[in-house]
Amino acid sequence: MSVPPTTEQPAPLRIPRLQFLSQKAAAVGKKVTTRHGWVGDYDYAWLCMPSIPFFRKCHASPPFYGLESELPLLVAITCGLQHALAMLAGLITPPIIFASSLSLDPKTSAYMISASLIGCGILSLVQMSRLRLWRNYYLGTGMLTVVGTSFATLSTASGIFNILYSNGTCPSTKGQDGTITRLPCPDAYGYVLGTSLICAFLEIFMSLVPPRLLQRIFPPMVTGTVILVIGASLVGESGIPNWGGGSNACRSRPESGFFQLCPNIAAPRPKLWGSPEFIGLGFVSFVSIILTEIFGSPFLKNISIIVGLVVGCIVAGATGYIDGSSIKTAPAITFLWVHTFRIRVYAPAILPMLAVYVSLAMEAIGDITASAEVSQLPVQGEEFDTRIQGGILADGLGGFFSALFTVTPLSVFAQNNGVIAITRCASRAAGRWCCFFLILFGVLGKISGVFLAIPNSVLGGVTTFLFASVATSGARVLAYAKYTRRDRFIIAAALCFGFGNLLVPEIFTHLFDSVHNSSSGLRGLLDAIEIILTTPFLLAGLVAMVLNLILPQEEKLSEEHYDAEHSLDNAETGSIHKEERSGA
Repeated sequence: MSVPPTTEQPAPLRIPRLQFLSQKAAAVGKKVTTRHGWVGDYDYAWLCMPSIPFFRKCHASPPFYGLESELPLLVAITCGLQHALAMLAGLITPPIIFASSLSLDPKTSAYMISASLIGCGILSLVQMSRLRLWRNYYLGTGMLTVVGTSFATLSTASGIFNILYSNGTCPSTKGQDGTITRLPCPDAYGYVLGTSLICAFLEIFMSLVPPRLLQRIFPPMVTGTVILVIGASLVGESGIPNWGGGSNACRSRPESGFFQLCPNIAAPRPKLWGSPEFIGLGFVSFVSIILTEIFGSPFLKNISIIVGLVVGCIVAGATGYIDGSSIKTAPAITFLWVHTFRIRVYAPAILPMLAVYVSLAMEAIGDITASAEVSQLPVQGEEFDTRIQGGILADGLGGFFSALFTVTPLSVFAQNNGVIAITRCASRAAGRWCCFFLILFGVLGKISGVFLAIPNSVLGGVTTFLFASVATSGARVLAYAKYTRRDRFIIAAALCFGFGNLLVPEIFTHLFDSVHNSSSGLRGLLDAIEIILTTPFLLAGLVAMVLNLILPQEEKLSEEHYDAEHSLDNAETGSIHKEERSGA
């Protein structure tokens, strides 16, 4: 007799799922309610004990925690906070510079800082995921990879702002002594957001290109040159000017007007740009970073930039240089879209912004490679290629959604790689706590007001070091080049324009003065060319990329000869070091 089919077939599948959920709940309950679940066996003394030079260290490094390692809650929270603090100075600097360049009011400026922090927290969660979209195409790297406000946008946005003020789109006034004062222009920021929104599709398209092909088109001598010039230009455009008192109109020391003194005549204890008081405040912050590196614990060393800001603000507050109005006007709680900007596309900025996204994709490849290396993951093979592809795709989507979040392009940040290397914690659990703290810092609006109250000289002393670190990263990438005659020629030609434009920025500003009254279409094209020519890293990167594509490769024999000489040099150097060690 045949048995009739049963209608309760899904029942066997429900039991394992219920068991899995109950086991998961039990594991969570055990972690929350037990001492081992909170503390574990991590060496907190190693993390927090100061480093005393010439004293023997008795604490060994903690064990390495991989991507999916189970972390005690206190370790995950501590490492997540450390990642967030290590990123913090880099995240708040671009919106502060944008707001200062456009003379925006404190309330709007504080919102821009909050939006940057919240956007970074949300999009970092996306970057840490590894969602399979189709076959071997993914979204995100699946590693502890965070995103932050890109420094590459600063120089390009500065060029866009200069054009908008010069052609009358943004208002400005001219004083009796000829000094031009820029008035608030939030529409200029909306132009940057709208242009970056549509240009983000270029990086999304680049994620579909095999990473090896991208690395062939953009080798280390191209990307390293771009990063090096970005860091150097930021030191000259923002770091050192703010160290002297301000990067606005007060830098020219006008004889009258609102910016006769720095940061302006309404600020507490204003002084002329470059005054000893301003230089001293910046120097206090800078020296604090150095002392933290010498004596600080591993935890403090990773947040030395924040230490410099805190010490500088304490000294500035004690001497009366801090204006607390931004803290009073900032809301207690805020979120995205509390303040909005009129998003529009500025056609002359499309070409420069496309170049920015190319540089962002190349920088993302290097940062993702470094993250995989410190996370003890393979940096070759199919799995690594999919991480690169997923990271670039998330980077492009991040640029699109960051514009909707009223934030300039958010790209992969490299600051967390040093934190992973020192703490030996690459777990994504710590990364999720990092995102939680970033969003929390952004939601608490008073924190943005505190950041905005930092005096320019204190900020300059810290950001000068931060931007110099960017330039150092570029020099490190250049070290991967073989430095054949062809490589040296390309780098030298690119730096001719990069450093030349950086040292004499006005060389191309009058290039198209004779066609000033041309048609609007031609004028827009000329404005786009002028933005590229007056942005050092774009011009240097363009020259390096074109020369790399058109210059013939050297003969294979010469390359082998170079490799042989290079290996011989390394062998001789290693022999010398070995003799020195044996002698010691």
